Amino acid sequence: MRLDKYLADLQLGTRSQLKTDIRKGRVTINGTPVTQPDYRLDENRDTVTYAGTVLTYRKYRYYMLHKPAGVVTATKDNFDKTVLDLFPAALKTDLFPVGRLDKDTEGLLLLTNDGELAHCLLAPKKHVQKTYYVECSGTISQEGIERLSRGVDIGDDTPTRPAALLLLSQTQDRYCLEITITEGRFHQIKRMIAAVDGTVTYLKRLSMGSLVLDETLAKGQYRELTTQEEAALFTPLKFSTE
Repeated sequence: MRLDKYLADLQLGTRSQLKTDIRKGRVTINGTPVTQPDYRLDENRDTVTYAGTVLTYRKYRYYMLHKPAGVVTATKDNFDKTVLDLFPAALKTDLFPVGRLDKDTEGLLLLTNDGELAHCLLAPKKHVQKTYYVECSGTISQEGIERLSRGVDIGDDTPTRPAALLLLSQTQDRYCLEITITEGRFHQIKRMIAAVDGTVTYLKRLSMGSLVLDETLAKGQYRELTTQEEAALFTPLKFSTE
């Protein structure tokens, strides 16, 4: 790996800033000063010191984002602000969102550079649970709620898989629900609610697999996952194919 990329991956500054520091002799590898930004090192064996601090390289990075409405889940977009635009340039190198939330949907979004984990979380056969808080209008009957829990026709080749529903509150024409699904079809929650004569007015993802949204994060804020959160994501039981 190039030395400047190694330092940038550790979020120590922008590539241009780090190249300047390297040329000034602020970096040593195995005790020897290195002043070439394109120097190739072995990130798993070499000992790198930057400004007097010995560095530990992490190949994969994991971030929890509280996605706000109005931002698209993409790495780049010609018209709209993306979730990666919420990260500083030095931090977002190689990151991508795991799955997608609609532009008007808020809540938990995982961003990483770990393609294998992303595949495990998104593979249909894994049936990873995703829980949403849903506000909707309309006249959803008790029979409609039961249909949602059993699976409904949303216009695809097969009905949705059974969902877990919790009715939080209900007025004459407004419902607040928690819905847990094990699929990730296009606009799935909105289409499920529409299938029982309702309209989603607000949607927020609360959890994905073992990962639960940190409600202390304001909309648009992010943080690295804790060691415990990372470990739980890799637990085989979370990726059951049953």
